Amino acid sequence: MDYKVVQTDDVPLTDLSDVDEVPPDLRIRALDEFLETDALNLKLWYFEPGEEIQYHAHAEQEELYYVLEGEFSVKLGRSGEEEYIDAGPGTFWIAKPEIGHGHRNVGDEEGVVLAIGAPAVDDPGLDPHQLDDE
Repeated sequence: MDYKVVQTDDVPLTDLSDVDEVPPDLRIRALDEFLETDALNLKLWYFEPGEEIQYHAHAEQEELYYVLEGEFSVKLGRSGEEEYIDAGPGTFWIAKPEIGHGHRNVGDEEGVVLAIGAPAVDDPGLDPHQLDDE
C-alpha cells in the first residue's frame, strides 16, 4: 500500500529503559515502524521533567524536531560553538549531519517532541567533541 493513516494512540508506546542497546531511558512511539516508512525515521519522544537526549551528532542523518508539548532547553551547534535556546510548543529546530544537538525537558509537565530524521539509516549518535572541523 502506498499510504496509511494512523491515530497516535494506535501506535504502541515503547519504554526504552527495557531495551539495553538504546539509550536514553525515555518512552517513544516509533511511527516509522508502524507506518513502514522507507526514506525517513519518525518518532514521538516523551520526556518527564528533567529527562533529556544528550548532546550528540550524526554522520549522515539530519534531524528535524518539533515540540508538541512541554518546555525544553535545546543545545545546538558544533563543539565549542554551542548555543542554548528555549523551545516550547510550536518550536522547530534542525540539526544537519555532524552538528551537535540535544534537549532537556525543563518544564514541570510531560514534554512531547516529534523527531524526523533522513535519510532512514542506522546512524548512531557521535560525540560532537570528537568530530574534526572542516
